[in-house]
Amino acid sequence: MRRREFLGASVAAAALVGAGAARAQEMTKIKAGMVSAIDQIGLPIALERGFFEKYGLDVEIARPYATGVDALNALQAGETQIVQVGVPMIGAVLRGMDLMALGNFSGSAAKLGSDSTMALIASDASGIKKGDLASLKGKKIATSFGTINHLYILALIEKAGLTPNDVTLVNTPPPDMTVALLSKGVDAFSAWDPWPIVAVKDVPGAVEIIRGGEVISYIGFNVATRDWIAKNGATIEKFLAGVSEADQWMRKNPKRAAQVATRWVPGLKIEIAEAAMEFNIQQADRRLSANNYAGLHAAQQRLHRLGFLKDTFDVNKHIEPKHILKVMADHPGLFADLPPIPEAAQIKPGYVFKA
Repeated sequence: MRRREFLGASVAAAALVGAGAARAQEMTKIKAGMVSAIDQIGLPIALERGFFEKYGLDVEIARPYATGVDALNALQAGETQIVQVGVPMIGAVLRGMDLMALGNFSGSAAKLGSDSTMALIASDASGIKKGDLASLKGKKIATSFGTINHLYILALIEKAGLTPNDVTLVNTPPPDMTVALLSKGVDAFSAWDPWPIVAVKDVPGAVEIIRGGEVISYIGFNVATRDWIAKNGATIEKFLAGVSEADQWMRKNPKRAAQVATRWVPGLKIEIAEAAMEFNIQQADRRLSANNYAGLHAAQQRLHRLGFLKDTFDVNKHIEPKHILKVMADHPGLFADLPPIPEAAQIKPGYVFKA
C-alpha cells in the first residue's frame, strides 16, 4: 500500500514538474530597458511582484541606463526590445530611427501639464532666488541635453522671459549633477528625481528653486521599433497590462515601491526614495490620450523654436495607441483609481491629432 502511495505521489510530482516546464515554454521572453530614475520603477515592480508572469511574460530588465539616449542606443543595438524613454525619442526619430510610443511610463493622460517629478536646484551662493526664475540670468546650469531635463529648463527659462543665450547650459549626466553643484562647477541643475532630493540633502545650502510648475507635459513613453511592434501586438498588450498593474500597486503602496527603487537605482537611500515616490505616484499613468499627443507635439515645437531641433515630425506617425487602449478596455480596474480622462481628450484606435 505504501509503495502504491509513493508511486502515486511520484507521478503527481512528475505531473507538476511537467506542467511547470510547459508553462515555462509558453512564457514569451522579452528584454526591456529603463533609465536610472524613480519614475521608471513601474518596470522592475512588475518583474518583482510577478505581474509579468501573471500575463505570460518572461521579462529580463537590462541594466539601468544613465539617460534615455543610452537606452535608445541599446534598443538600436538589439540589446532590448522595448525601453522607457521620453524626449530622446524625438532626436532619435529625426535621425531616422523608426520608433513608436505605446504608452506612458510617466506623465498624465488626464491633463496637459505634468512635471511634478522635475525640479531646479541651486547653490545658496549662486544668487538664484527661490521662486524668482529671472534670477537665472547669467548662471551656469547643468542639464542633460536631449532629455526631459533639457526640455524642463528651457521651459523655465522661457517662463522667466529669458532665452537660452541668457544662461550657460552644461551637458551633465544626472548622477553627476550633485557633484557638479557641490564642487561649484555649476550654479544650478535641472533634473528628475531622485537627484534634486539627493542634492538638497547632501549639498550644504542647496535650495529647491522650483518643483514642477506644470510648465511642460511630461514625456515618458514605452517605446519600440515599428517593425517589432507590427509582429508582437499580443506581447505588447501583456507587457502594458503588467506594468499598468505595477503602476497601480505603486500608487497604493508608495513606501514599498520606494524599497524596490533602492534595488534598481544605484546608491539610492530609502529616505530619498520615499520622498521621491510621493511625487512619482502623481505621474504613474500608463494611459494615452490626446493630451499625450499634444505634449509630444509641444515639446518638439519648443525645441525647434529655440534652435535645438532643425526639424519636427508628425506625432501621429510615431504613437501607436491601440495596444494600451485595448488594455484599458480589457482591464479597466487597473486604472480605476486614476483621474478620469476628460471626454475631449479621449481617443480611439486610429485617432489623428491636429495641432
